[in-house]
Amino acid sequence: MFIRLIVVVFTSLLVTACSPPPYTNVDNQGLQKLMDSSVTVIDIRRPEEWRETGVLEGSQGMTFVDENGRVVPGFLNDFNASVNKDQPVVLICRTGNRTDVLARHLIEKMGYSQVYNVRDGIMGWLREGHPVTRSG
Repeated sequence: MFIRLIVVVFTSLLVTACSPPPYTNVDNQGLQKLMDSSVTVIDIRRPEEWRETGVLEGSQGMTFVDENGRVVPGFLNDFNASVNKDQPVVLICRTGNRTDVLARHLIEKMGYSQVYNVRDGIMGWLREGHPVTRSG
């Protein structure tokens, strides 16, 4: 019985891991199209990261997690106040990992419907030589 339970749990995890995400991953070309369409871009990194790499022109900085990986108090309230649940929104971080977590939460738990994750984050954007704006 115990082994059967382990097999069921393991199989469930594999199916979940292989299923497509509930949000839309975009590459740099997709990101550029969304920016050209004036879709809101939220950069969820920390201020020191913005200073280190620069930011996308027109993006809004809104720190999701602190340096210890804890969600910043008030972040979800601020996000809700800035982005309508039916409005398309692009999320960008350093490499796409934090935005993966947030995008899933926004779709699955908070009712957002059009969330885009920049798959390779700002680092992928920079690797391809795209421009950024330096923040102070």
